[in-house]
Amino acid sequence: MHRPLPHSRFSAVLLAVVLAALPARAAEFTVKAETIPEMKAVFGQVESRIVVPARARIGGSIRELGVSQGDEVREGEVIAVVVDDKLTLQLTAADAKIEALNSQLENARLQLERAQQLRASGTGSQASLDQATMLFEVATNQVAAARAEKAVIAQSSREGDVLAPATGRILTVPVTPGSVVLPGEVIVRIAPGPYYLRLSLPERHAAEIVQDSQVLVGGRGLTQGPGALPAARRGRIVKVYPEIAEGRVIADVEVGGIGDYFVNERTLVRVPVGKRKVLAVPPDAVRTVHGVDYVRIAAGGGPMDVAVILGESFGEGGERRVEILSGLRDGDRVLRP
Repeated sequence: MHRPLPHSRFSAVLLAVVLAALPARAAEFTVKAETIPEMKAVFGQVESRIVVPARARIGGSIRELGVSQGDEVREGEVIAVVVDDKLTLQLTAADAKIEALNSQLENARLQLERAQQLRASGTGSQASLDQATMLFEVATNQVAAARAEKAVIAQSSREGDVLAPATGRILTVPVTPGSVVLPGEVIVRIAPGPYYLRLSLPERHAAEIVQDSQVLVGGRGLTQGPGALPAARRGRIVKVYPEIAEGRVIADVEVGGIGDYFVNERTLVRVPVGKRKVLAVPPDAVRTVHGVDYVRIAAGGGPMDVAVILGESFGEGGERRVEILSGLRDGDRVLRP
């Protein structure tokens, strides 16, 4: 004879049955067609938005060159020294000229003092005093002009220091120590940044490339491992150029963290060029057995494993999905672990 279960024990058994059933329901995933962007993999080239040249301010030969390609420099740093030997000779000549004019000035000063004494005693004429005063002023002005000319020559010699016009990385150094340069000639080229990616896409994608679209930027290097791009950094198309050159659309992408890249270095970028409908499932719903991918679905007769062909992955975190190219239909109920 069976005794009825106590009310509390019956409730516990019922709760256990309900809880056992909940995970099975929560683990089901209904396959539905999703619209995702069509991504195209292209190579983006790192470029500096600004490239400034450091130029020689005087002509001469390069005596010192303290930088090479790839070096980091700061604004105002001396990166080379240009020397013109004629400036040294001009400074020597300017010093000799100043000494000669100082002698003339001293003589004019003595003549002025003598004319003033004679005029004070009444034996000299006013005309002689005026002439001596005029000669003294001329000599004074000649000395001042000679000193100004020397200052110009000295400034020219100081301008032999080639200064970095901006803080950045040196791209090219087209000269060597001993090279003869002219005023205004480029000594080095500096890339101060900011850095960006320049994309070149086929003309058929011109209508799909729009500003502010999100792109995926891979790591450094021309080859990427499986699944590297979906987890890569995100960038944004900031400019699409209106002119098509040689059948290519040019666009610029802003992305953080490329300041340590080489200028003109290439990296893989995935760009949205359209939209398409796909069937996708969570990654944990796919099992691989002996190299074949399977997905378990709920059928009328019970769970059934279906062989599938996988496509690309998309999404992030809990929204991550794997595209199913074949094996599933819209509305299938997928059983997750």
